[in-house]
Amino acid sequence: MKKAVVKFLCFAIVSLILFSCKKETVVPEKETNESNDIISTPPATKPDLDIPETQPPVQVAITSNITPNCNGYYRALPARYDSGTKKYPLLIFIHGQSALGNGSADDLKKISGGPYSLIKKKTFPAAFTTGGKSFSFIVISPQFKAWPSADDVNDVVKYFTSKLRIDQSRIYITGLSMGGGATWDYAGKYASKIAAIAPVCGASSVTDAKAKTIANNSLPVWAFHNDGDNKVSVNNTLGYITTLSNLNMKPKPKKTIYEAEGHDAWTKAYSLTYKENNMNVYEWMLQYHR
Repeated sequence: MKKAVVKFLCFAIVSLILFSCKKETVVPEKETNESNDIISTPPATKPDLDIPETQPPVQVAITSNITPNCNGYYRALPARYDSGTKKYPLLIFIHGQSALGNGSADDLKKISGGPYSLIKKKTFPAAFTTGGKSFSFIVISPQFKAWPSADDVNDVVKYFTSKLRIDQSRIYITGLSMGGGATWDYAGKYASKIAAIAPVCGASSVTDAKAKTIANNSLPVWAFHNDGDNKVSVNNTLGYITTLSNLNMKPKPKKTIYEAEGHDAWTKAYSLTYKENNMNVYEWMLQYHR
């Protein structure tokens, strides 16, 4: 009887020790903002495997008061975003003036063109290869209520770099018409924060201060415009490129002036098949990082 009691006590002590040594796994809850915009945090135990993306990005419309001038946006995440902890390049696409709106579901439908439309059509690649490396963008298409200032764009950049897993050495800004002008204006104040810009028929005039900020921070530029633009003069783009070139900035600012009438330079500029030096605009951007 005494031996049986001793054996039972030994078994109980060993079991207690083994149980106390078992590692606890904590799975964080999903982070949610006030608009039910769910931004997933991957489980702590999942390995950060750099598995190539094979499916197109997932784009959703979200109404949320993220800044005083932006109450909604489209968010496109790589399909495997929730499968690890890796960080991704961020591409901000800024719409034209006709797409200004309050961020509601109906107003967000005004946004068109650029990477937003390619993602909507499911023709935007899952990944781009540049320099032998594969990259998948997080693409944000914010809707502004009024013409955005450089600070408005910066507020959007700050919001998403705090909410999503962004590689902050690879933040890129592009936009068309009003959005192209906002791209120039943002770069003219916050060039040190971004890796490259691609303004398309940008509605902004160059100033010495903006040009010096861009040049002093060696910000790569590829600007597009139609020479027969009847809404935003091609001289806007030519003025920036000439002023930047005169500052001898490196890399040398790049311009593409299409021999075409009308305002729409964006269909060609954002096309995956339009390439110079064997690179489309997305591959060109990914050459650069901070």
